[in-house]
Amino acid sequence: MTAAVRTDPYPTRGASEAVTARLDPVVWSAPGAPGPILRSELLEYERDGFLTVDELISDEEVALYRAEMDRLIADPAVRAGERAIVEPASQEVRSVFEVHRLSEVFAALVRDERVVGRARQILGSDVYVHQSRINVKPGFGASGFFWHSDFETWHAEDGLPNMRTVSVSIALTENRDTNGGLMIMPGSHRTFLGCAGETPKDNYKKSLRMQDAGTPSHTALTRFADEHGIRLFTGRAGSATWFDSNCMHGSGDNITPYARSNVFIVFNSVENAAVRPFAAPVPRPEFIGARDFTPVR
Repeated sequence: MTAAVRTDPYPTRGASEAVTARLDPVVWSAPGAPGPILRSELLEYERDGFLTVDELISDEEVALYRAEMDRLIADPAVRAGERAIVEPASQEVRSVFEVHRLSEVFAALVRDERVVGRARQILGSDVYVHQSRINVKPGFGASGFFWHSDFETWHAEDGLPNMRTVSVSIALTENRDTNGGLMIMPGSHRTFLGCAGETPKDNYKKSLRMQDAGTPSHTALTRFADEHGIRLFTGRAGSATWFDSNCMHGSGDNITPYARSNVFIVFNSVENAAVRPFAAPVPRPEFIGARDFTPVR
């Protein structure tokens, strides 16, 4: 018996780049739905694809989460495990994945209504954690991340069907204009750019250190930048940036003495649970793309 052919609304990883207009809502909740985000802020999020909060957590909370981050990156068992990503040059820990499972401190942050409440309001449903990590980005040489859409990877390699996913980056150190901060092209979330080239086997082992598959061409990026511009995000420790899964974004190297550390949480709607990957032979490991769809409570 022949298996049914699956239709892919967002084709990617083919012979050439493919541009597709977004088919999904940006804000999924009904107008006036309760939540911590003001209506005016939701309209800005819908237009730009991102939302900033100047003080999501207090200085005391920043200190708590930084201490827990330091504990995790100093733990030899964590460093030796697959969840830890180490800078090739300095051999310093760059990121640790699935921190909401490794640490009750970060698990509590995920459950905080200031955090998960905004995710529910944007996505219009209960949510689960698709991915969590701490990014240390130490000074004097931490490498950046090339321009990309998270949804392109999560669709191709994790099997998320639709753009019903939101990320929050909570600053644990000051985000300066010089230490490799997050850059987003405002409004880019309304166009899906399918990338050229097949997904290599075990691509995640390379892509978490240096991207290759799933990166747009220079020509496409220039066109996007000319149309949308580029916004660099700065802010004090405790600030946060929420952004849509299809925003074109990236960051530069950090050659300053000042680390740019954050905790990064990806919430996905329980109504958008991962299926078979759309452009990869098998899903990435669960510590990168969850297959447990239990709602955050």
